[in-house]
Amino acid sequence: MEIALVLFVIVGIFIVRALKVVPQQNAWVVERLGKYHSTLTPGLSLLIPFIDNVAYKHSLKEIPLDVPSQVCITRDNTQLQVDGILYFQVTDPMRASYGSSNYIMAISQLAQTSLRSVIGKLELDRTFEERATINHSVVSAIDEAALNWGVKVLRYEIKDLTPPKEILHAMQQQITAEREKRALIAASEGRRQEQINIATGEREASIARSEGEKQAVINKAQGEAASILAVADANAQAIERVASAIRQPGGADAVQLKVAEKAVEAYSRVASDASTTLIVPSDMGQVASLITSAMKMVQNSKQT
Repeated sequence: MEIALVLFVIVGIFIVRALKVVPQQNAWVVERLGKYHSTLTPGLSLLIPFIDNVAYKHSLKEIPLDVPSQVCITRDNTQLQVDGILYFQVTDPMRASYGSSNYIMAISQLAQTSLRSVIGKLELDRTFEERATINHSVVSAIDEAALNWGVKVLRYEIKDLTPPKEILHAMQQQITAEREKRALIAASEGRRQEQINIATGEREASIARSEGEKQAVINKAQGEAASILAVADANAQAIERVASAIRQPGGADAVQLKVAEKAVEAYSRVASDASTTLIVPSDMGQVASLITSAMKMVQNSKQT
């Protein structure tokens, strides 16, 4: 009974050491008699008990590694506190087991030295502007060396860049001065544009006034010309009608009568003015001869 129990325990131990179940996204390195033998993939695997041994277990997932904060010196001799995080993945479990005694520490130390080298080539202002370039440079430097460790560096991200308090205060003052400068420039540009708009408005108003005055003068001249033409046309029509009436029978007698009336009317207006001295011809026949002369002129004009 005791022997059977012992045999049962031994068989159980053999089964436990022989059967291995590897989880998904994991790889186990098997050594046989202290020498690398194989890499177990996810699933059930069978080993030789007491001869094969699982020496290393690796996760094939993407692993984030917090790189310790460090002080870097920029190209313009400014201290800069840099904190970052590194993402890597085991791609070759055999090399990850035997390529380095501690590939995580090796990656972390290489990330720090590579970061110091990249930061040292840049000035302080550029370190804030070229984070993507810094990240890419660090990944390239680490990835080349990490191939021998069976590790693939996926990306590196800078979490924080902290300059000294004095530099930070000076940067804040510079930013404030730059903003004030932009504000003054914007205000001056606004005043300049305002003056331009006012000058343009005055010029356009002056042009509009001059155009209006010009048009008014033209309209007035055209009106006066039209008035003169209308008066001339009216006088011409009146003269034509008078001439036509004179040519009618009895027209000459009517003209003679009209002239006599105008003469008498003129004499009467002059006589009615108390301040006017009227000299009457001694011979009233002279008045009649004057009327006769006027009628001859009318007849001559009628004959022509």
